[in-house]
Amino acid sequence: MKPAAPVALTAYAASIAAANWLTTRYGLIPLAPGVTATAGTLAAGAALLARDLIQDTAGRAWVLAGITAGAALTWTTSPTLALASTVAFTAAELADMAIYTPLRDRGWARAVLASNLVGALLDTLLFLWLARFPLTTATVTGQLVGKVAWATLLPVTVITAVRRWRRAVPRYAQQP
Repeated sequence: MKPAAPVALTAYAASIAAANWLTTRYGLIPLAPGVTATAGTLAAGAALLARDLIQDTAGRAWVLAGITAGAALTWTTSPTLALASTVAFTAAELADMAIYTPLRDRGWARAVLASNLVGALLDTLLFLWLARFPLTTATVTGQLVGKVAWATLLPVTVITAVRRWRRAVPRYAQQP
Protein backbone atom coordinates (compact mmCIF):
# COMPACT_ATOMS: atom_id res chain seq x y z
CA MET A 1 0.00 0.00 0.00
CA LYS A 2 1.38 3.39 -1.02
CA PRO A 3 1.40 6.37 1.37
CA ALA A 4 -1.35 8.16 -0.60
CA ALA A 5 -3.77 5.23 -0.17
CA PRO A 6 -5.40 6.38 3.10
CA VAL A 7 -6.01 9.82 1.59
CA ALA A 8 -7.54 8.31 -1.55
CA LEU A 9 -9.71 5.94 0.50
CA THR A 10 -10.91 8.75 2.76
CA ALA A 11 -11.68 10.99 -0.24
CA TYR A 12 -13.57 8.15 -1.89
CA ALA A 13 -15.77 7.27 1.09
CA ALA A 14 -16.33 10.96 1.86
CA SER A 15 -17.33 11.74 -1.73
CA ILE A 16 -19.90 8.91 -1.68
CA ALA A 17 -21.34 10.15 1.60
CA ALA A 18 -21.27 13.79 0.40
CA ALA A 19 -23.05 12.88 -2.83
CA ASN A 20 -25.84 11.18 -0.93
CA TRP A 21 -26.13 13.87 1.74
CA LEU A 22 -26.38 16.60 -0.92
CA THR A 23 -28.97 14.57 -2.82
CA THR A 24 -31.00 13.94 0.33
CA ARG A 25 -30.85 17.62 1.28
CA TYR A 26 -31.44 19.26 -2.12
CA GLY A 27 -32.82 16.56 -4.48
CA LEU A 28 -32.75 17.52 -8.13
CA ILE A 29 -31.18 20.84 -9.07
CA PRO A 30 -31.11 22.68 -12.41
CA LEU A 31 -27.72 22.71 -14.15
CA ALA A 32 -28.80 24.57 -17.26
CA PRO A 33 -32.10 25.23 -19.03
CA GLY A 34 -33.76 21.83 -19.47
CA VAL A 35 -30.98 19.91 -17.69
CA THR A 36 -31.19 18.70 -14.09
CA ALA A 37 -29.11 16.48 -11.86
CA THR A 38 -29.13 15.28 -8.30
CA ALA A 39 -27.34 17.75 -6.05
CA GLY A 40 -24.64 15.19 -5.29
CA THR A 41 -23.64 14.57 -8.89
CA LEU A 42 -20.26 16.30 -8.75
CA ALA A 43 -19.32 14.50 -5.55
CA ALA A 44 -20.39 11.20 -7.15
CA GLY A 45 -18.24 12.01 -10.16
CA ALA A 46 -15.30 12.72 -7.88
CA ALA A 47 -15.82 9.28 -6.36
CA LEU A 48 -15.27 7.69 -9.79
CA LEU A 49 -11.90 9.43 -10.08
CA ALA A 50 -10.96 8.61 -6.47
CA ARG A 51 -11.74 4.94 -7.17
CA ASP A 52 -8.99 4.83 -9.76
CA LEU A 53 -6.56 6.40 -7.29
CA ILE A 54 -7.43 3.77 -4.68
CA GLN A 55 -6.76 0.98 -7.16
CA ASP A 56 -3.39 2.51 -8.03
CA THR A 57 -2.34 3.13 -4.41
CA ALA A 58 -3.95 0.33 -2.41
CA GLY A 59 -5.36 -2.29 -4.76
CA ARG A 60 -8.79 -3.37 -5.92
CA ALA A 61 -9.94 -4.91 -2.64
CA TRP A 62 -9.78 -1.49 -1.00
CA VAL A 63 -12.28 -0.13 -3.54
CA LEU A 64 -14.93 -2.42 -2.03
CA ALA A 65 -13.91 -1.26 1.46
CA GLY A 66 -14.45 2.32 0.29
CA ILE A 67 -17.92 1.52 -1.06
CA THR A 68 -18.79 -0.12 2.25
CA ALA A 69 -17.55 2.89 4.24
CA GLY A 70 -19.46 5.29 1.99
CA ALA A 71 -22.63 3.21 2.34
CA ALA A 72 -22.30 3.11 6.12
CA LEU A 73 -21.89 6.89 6.26
CA THR A 74 -24.87 7.36 3.94
CA TRP A 75 -27.08 5.00 5.96
CA THR A 76 -27.19 7.58 8.76
CA THR A 77 -28.67 10.13 6.36
CA SER A 78 -31.01 8.04 4.24
CA PRO A 79 -31.36 4.24 4.19
CA THR A 80 -33.14 4.45 0.82
CA LEU A 81 -30.31 6.42 -0.78
CA ALA A 82 -27.75 4.20 0.95
CA LEU A 83 -29.24 1.12 -0.72
CA ALA A 84 -29.58 2.81 -4.14
CA SER A 85 -26.09 4.26 -3.85
CA THR A 86 -24.46 1.01 -2.74
CA VAL A 87 -25.99 -1.02 -5.55
CA ALA A 88 -25.25 1.67 -8.16
CA PHE A 89 -21.70 2.34 -6.96
CA THR A 90 -20.87 -1.36 -6.69
CA ALA A 91 -22.08 -2.11 -10.21
CA ALA A 92 -20.46 1.01 -11.63
CA GLU A 93 -17.18 0.45 -9.82
CA LEU A 94 -16.95 -3.16 -10.94
CA ALA A 95 -17.53 -2.07 -14.54
CA ASP A 96 -15.08 0.79 -14.07
CA MET A 97 -12.49 -1.59 -12.67
CA ALA A 98 -12.98 -4.06 -15.53
CA ILE A 99 -12.18 -1.30 -18.01
CA TYR A 100 -9.57 0.66 -16.03
CA THR A 101 -7.37 -2.30 -15.13
CA PRO A 102 -6.51 -3.50 -18.66
CA LEU A 103 -6.19 0.05 -20.00
CA ARG A 104 -4.00 1.37 -17.15
CA ASP A 105 -0.76 0.17 -18.75
CA ARG A 106 -1.61 2.14 -21.91
CA GLY A 107 -1.84 5.42 -20.01
CA TRP A 108 -3.54 6.81 -16.94
CA ALA A 109 -5.68 9.44 -18.68
CA ARG A 110 -7.00 6.99 -21.29
CA ALA A 111 -7.89 4.45 -18.61
CA VAL A 112 -9.62 7.02 -16.39
CA LEU A 113 -11.64 8.59 -19.20
CA ALA A 114 -12.86 5.30 -20.65
CA SER A 115 -13.64 3.64 -17.33
CA ASN A 116 -15.29 6.69 -15.79
CA LEU A 117 -17.55 7.16 -18.81
CA VAL A 118 -18.90 3.63 -18.46
CA GLY A 119 -19.00 3.85 -14.65
CA ALA A 120 -20.83 7.20 -14.76
CA LEU A 121 -23.46 5.91 -17.18
CA LEU A 122 -24.13 2.74 -15.17
CA ASP A 123 -24.14 4.61 -11.85
CA THR A 124 -26.51 7.25 -13.23
CA LEU A 125 -29.07 4.83 -14.62
CA LEU A 126 -29.08 2.50 -11.61
CA PHE A 127 -29.04 5.24 -8.98
CA LEU A 128 -31.83 7.31 -10.53
CA TRP A 129 -33.99 4.22 -10.98
CA LEU A 130 -33.38 2.71 -7.50
CA ALA A 131 -33.71 6.07 -5.70
CA ARG A 132 -36.93 6.70 -7.63
CA PHE A 133 -35.78 9.84 -9.41
CA PRO A 134 -37.21 10.38 -12.90
CA LEU A 135 -35.24 8.71 -15.68
CA THR A 136 -35.56 11.46 -18.27
CA THR A 137 -33.25 12.90 -20.87
CA ALA A 138 -32.85 15.98 -18.65
CA THR A 139 -31.78 14.03 -15.54
CA VAL A 140 -29.54 11.51 -17.30
CA THR A 141 -27.84 14.28 -19.31
CA GLY A 142 -27.39 16.38 -16.18
CA GLN A 143 -25.86 13.51 -14.23
CA LEU A 144 -23.45 12.69 -17.05
CA VAL A 145 -22.42 16.32 -17.58
CA GLY A 146 -21.61 16.60 -13.89
CA LYS A 147 -19.83 13.27 -13.56
CA VAL A 148 -18.03 13.09 -16.89
CA ALA A 149 -17.37 16.70 -17.89
CA TRP A 150 -16.87 18.43 -14.54
CA ALA A 151 -15.70 15.66 -12.22
CA THR A 152 -13.67 13.57 -14.67
CA LEU A 153 -12.67 15.43 -17.83
CA LEU A 154 -11.69 18.68 -16.09
CA PRO A 155 -9.43 17.10 -13.41
CA VAL A 156 -7.86 14.68 -15.93
CA THR A 157 -7.09 17.61 -18.26
CA VAL A 158 -5.49 19.58 -15.42
CA ILE A 159 -3.47 16.61 -14.13
CA THR A 160 -2.29 15.74 -17.64
CA ALA A 161 -1.25 19.35 -18.30
CA VAL A 162 0.67 19.52 -15.00
CA ARG A 163 2.42 16.23 -15.75
CA ARG A 164 3.43 17.44 -19.23
CA TRP A 165 4.66 20.72 -17.81
CA ARG A 166 6.72 18.95 -15.12
CA ARG A 167 8.31 16.70 -17.76
CA ALA A 168 9.16 19.74 -19.88
CA VAL A 169 10.81 21.69 -17.04
CA PRO A 170 14.53 20.95 -17.01
CA ARG A 171 15.78 19.12 -13.97
CA TYR A 172 18.91 20.67 -12.54
CA ALA A 173 21.57 18.50 -10.99
CA GLN A 174 21.86 18.83 -7.24
CA GLN A 175 24.76 20.91 -5.99
CA PRO A 176 27.27 18.98 -3.86
